[in-house]
Amino acid sequence: MKDLAQKGHQMAGRGTGPDFVEALARGLDVLGCFDADHRTMTLAEVAAAAGLARPTARRLLLTLEELGFVRSTAGGFALTPKVLSLGMAYIGSLGLWDIARPHLEALVAQTGESSSMAQLEGSDIVYVARVAVPKIIALRVEVGTRFPAVQTSQGKVLLAALAPDELGAALAVPSRSGLPPYIGRDAAALERELTEVRARGWALADEELAPGVRSIAVPVRDGAGAVRAAMNVTVHAAETSTERLLQEHLPRLLRTAGEVSAEWALWQSRPHVEVARGNAIA
Repeated sequence: MKDLAQKGHQMAGRGTGPDFVEALARGLDVLGCFDADHRTMTLAEVAAAAGLARPTARRLLLTLEELGFVRSTAGGFALTPKVLSLGMAYIGSLGLWDIARPHLEALVAQTGESSSMAQLEGSDIVYVARVAVPKIIALRVEVGTRFPAVQTSQGKVLLAALAPDELGAALAVPSRSGLPPYIGRDAAALERELTEVRARGWALADEELAPGVRSIAVPVRDGAGAVRAAMNVTVHAAETSTERLLQEHLPRLLRTAGEVSAEWALWQSRPHVEVARGNAIA
């Protein structure tokens, strides 16, 4: 139950604005309790993970069940596929996946390695697109997976794009990845590394997230030139050296990210008007 109690501590933060809806926040906390290691949870486990009293957790679970986001099982409660609609609505609204998919697929065909896109949320990265190859690797990654940004190549790219005050605010947010705090570098070392990433336009993570996992990442920009996502190539360290990653895969990755950025900029500049249903022309 230790990891569940840690989750409850991470979710304890609450908004202070006059329009903050506590019940909605608690419902989202309940959904956030479930992950790859907790696919089915009892009422007591959900209450502990979300930092809620059991009667409150029960009411929220039953409400989510009635809405179709949660189902009852013999062992407790589990999420339903309807939860995907929340994340996919966000990804679809960006238009990014439809644009990136053929480019990611082409990159994977060229490199023979998995490639993903991620965005920053607090001090974590969250995967929003992925094309994978079947390889034995220490980490399971899928759309929606989150990792501490400072331990990943994509996270370094995204952190390097932030203004100093934004960077401090992002790093102050507790990670929701479930991984233990990273102690591999101090604040000064991280600042130096991010300065280098910002200057050269790419970042490397060499077995920082997990043994055997090596990756390189570059930024994906929107029509205004702002870094909105990061794209990477991930390899097994025992198979692919850092030199090969930089010499062979990085140029392809840079070219692919540039193509995605250019197409995304065009997509964002398209003429597009939403017409209310009542005003639609027959």
